[in-house]
Amino acid sequence: MLIFRGLYSTDKKPVALTIGNFDGVHLGHQALLKQLRMTAQPLGLPTAVLVFEPHPREFFTPQEAPVRLTSMREKLELFATLNVDRVHVCRFNSNFAQMSAVDFIHALHEKLATKFVLIGDDFRFGNRRSGDFALMEKIGSQQGFKVEVMHSVSHNGIRISSTAVRAALGEGDLRAAERYLGRPYSISGRVVHGDGLGKQLGFPTANIQLKHNRPPLTGIFVVRVKGDGLPLMQGVASLGVRPTVKQNGKPILEVHIFDFLDEIYNKHLRVDFLHKLRDEVKYLDLQSLTQQIELDVSNAKQWFIQHD
Repeated sequence: MLIFRGLYSTDKKPVALTIGNFDGVHLGHQALLKQLRMTAQPLGLPTAVLVFEPHPREFFTPQEAPVRLTSMREKLELFATLNVDRVHVCRFNSNFAQMSAVDFIHALHEKLATKFVLIGDDFRFGNRRSGDFALMEKIGSQQGFKVEVMHSVSHNGIRISSTAVRAALGEGDLRAAERYLGRPYSISGRVVHGDGLGKQLGFPTANIQLKHNRPPLTGIFVVRVKGDGLPLMQGVASLGVRPTVKQNGKPILEVHIFDFLDEIYNKHLRVDFLHKLRDEVKYLDLQSLTQQIELDVSNAKQWFIQHD
């Protein structure tokens, strides 16, 4: 998979393109990418995805923007598994925000040699979100490229969307989130040094670097861990601010991997969230916290016995 920064390409071959934020790369996104590939293959066109960084809502109203489901690296890794040929990561800044919808469409055609565009039925673009499917279809017919719309995908009457995934995760309903994503929700990142408290309490943890300060879920979870030449491993994870040991702390993802003592600093791990055990709680002392961790580990192991 080729990755380009911006609206340009070193390969002038025409492409079949789709555009969006693709946060979470859920089943709706996957259906769109599948349809793009099915249309592109008979035409001999490579598939291309245009994504924005940061999310436009993060640019305009950062305090009100939704929490991210996936980092850019995670998004790119998922695109690769879905056989996307190339990705264009477009920097969303003040200049880009001021681009008119008409200029944006012309840029797609002229800079990316677009021959086919597939967009979601709710996609809006250009300055003040003035562009829509009708405008792109009109200009596409004038410029010689075809435009089609992909309608929403639903599950049991619920429209699958990044918003629906966030809501499920916020409620601790990991099964619903998995149904919308087509896979367990996961967070990946590099293992960094922590304060050593887990090891001190008898439960050493791998501390996963978080790319954003607002994860879409918090609590204590049953997890699977995979990465960098390691086997698929079982564990229990804490994702939160650790109120027993910190005041006004930032969210931290700590994973205690069962029966594992290897040194894995700087390795890149993926943590799959399988089941929520409980919410985060502030305990009176470290002894009470240790007792609860022992119970969490026991409950997580019991969950694997029942579900594996």
